[in-house]
Amino acid sequence: MEKSTLRNVHIVSQDELISPRALCEAIPVTPAASKTVLAGRQAIQDILDGKDQRIFVVAGPCSIHDVDCAMDYAKKIKALAAEVSDTIYVVMRVYFEKPRTTVGWKGLINDPDLNDSFNINKGLHVARKLLLDLAEMGIPTATEALDPVTPQFIGDLISWTAIGARTSESQTHREMSSGLSTPVGFKNGTDGNLDTCINAIQSASLPHSFLGIDFEGKNAITHSTGNPYSHVVLRGGRNGPNYDSVSVKLTEQALAKAELPQSIVIDCAHANSNKNPMLQPLVMENCIHQITEGNTSILGLMIESHLKEGNQKIPADLSQLEYGVSVTDGCVSWETTESMLKNADQLLKQYWKRA
Repeated sequence: MEKSTLRNVHIVSQDELISPRALCEAIPVTPAASKTVLAGRQAIQDILDGKDQRIFVVAGPCSIHDVDCAMDYAKKIKALAAEVSDTIYVVMRVYFEKPRTTVGWKGLINDPDLNDSFNINKGLHVARKLLLDLAEMGIPTATEALDPVTPQFIGDLISWTAIGARTSESQTHREMSSGLSTPVGFKNGTDGNLDTCINAIQSASLPHSFLGIDFEGKNAITHSTGNPYSHVVLRGGRNGPNYDSVSVKLTEQALAKAELPQSIVIDCAHANSNKNPMLQPLVMENCIHQITEGNTSILGLMIESHLKEGNQKIPADLSQLEYGVSVTDGCVSWETTESMLKNADQLLKQYWKRA
């Protein structure tokens, strides 16, 4: 690699990255998978447009680190999704990229072997194959778009995208979102500031021209149309939760002032649960009660859940990893997830019956 006193001063090496086309040809979308992805996007768009009275719930592990675990979870979520489908459209959370405040494991795409080997080409293959398998099962998926290059590799298999609290303020992510094919939820900033996500929605809804890569993996000047399905995700902040009715009303007012649709998704984890996964059921119950008391702006919820509750550190000896336990943020167990969704389903059915 070329190195001089002016260029690549702190770069040790560079490896060739597979092109999006090569990856997509190696792991092509099947008709069944395409049907799932498109149906997922349309269902979420209909909910955001008010054409579908259901809410959508993004549920799944904080991050995917074990494909076998993910598939076991998927089988359970598919059965549960069918059971609550009259009131809730369930989307599986499949997060491959993790933003770190300082350092830590950066996710399955970046480090699929969990050992700092950073075999990104392998990570892209593993991630795309998992998404394809889930789509063929009929499970729509959601992810966080962190690296602006990644959507070219897996975006055709995603039904909903989140932009995290650390990146909602980023011009790069707003431009990228303006060209994404999915509805996009922008989280409020880590300080709880609403202006961050509202400004992001306004920006992402407009056309942009920006630097990116094309399907061949070449650098490209990318021109977008703007994304009409951007919306707020409330996740709390340093000053505490923001899922309560007062915070929701303030968000509605801010959206109205910005002349944006009254579309709000609430993240039951992160600061809204004080980073205590066991509080997520209470957050969800509160939000469902707001809906049954007449709120029309809460259209979606997010849950961090896994096969087992809690989380674990990644051990040096990977054979010591406990199966079904998150290696990033703590999650509620499958049993708790099932209870949360079934309770919400019953409350919404009773409300709609009265209405």
